[in-house]
Amino acid sequence: MKLPRDLSGAALAQRLSLFGYTITRQTGSHLRLTTSHQGEHHITIPKHDSLRVGTLAAILSDVANHLKLSKDDLASRLFEG
Repeated sequence: MKLPRDLSGAALAQRLSLFGYTITRQTGSHLRLTTSHQGEHHITIPKHDSLRVGTLAAILSDVANHLKLSKDDLASRLFEG
């Protein structure tokens, strides 16, 4: 699946709430998200207007690994429908 090119950090944080991620703190222009779904997991995402594709891919890989999903499956759940 092709990743979106215009997704902001705040929009990604909102979409990740589907998997139990909530914003636990903000330091400068970065958001810290935490979930307790399938064990505790923390990720940090930049709160930029549009995330770089490589940054988005790395975040999705980390989340998919924690949730025991493929990156493509996670992306389709987040960005389709």
